[in-house]
Amino acid sequence: MPIRLPEDRWEHIVRRHPEMRWQRVRVMGAIAAPDIVQRGDYGALLVARYYNGPGAVNLFVVAVYREVGETYGFVITAYLARRLSPRREVLWSQ
Repeated sequence: MPIRLPEDRWEHIVRRHPEMRWQRVRVMGAIAAPDIVQRGDYGALLVARYYNGPGAVNLFVVAVYREVGETYGFVITAYLARRLSPRREVLWSQ
């Protein structure tokens, strides 16, 4: 299922989370091959991928998206996190 991240949504994310400016490729990588998937609020999904390297040392890149039917989805937000919320239900993990 393709997950969309239009330019206007990306600019909105970067305005709220300026540290994400150079993380777009990693956000899409987290969506394509997550280390963990958690249940979000209001039907959203949180996908996270752990990175340990330049620009994201020992951090999770987290993308929050919502699926629309079975045809596509769209990114709501994205951010960096040192740890993931233990209160969220884990739907899948590697």
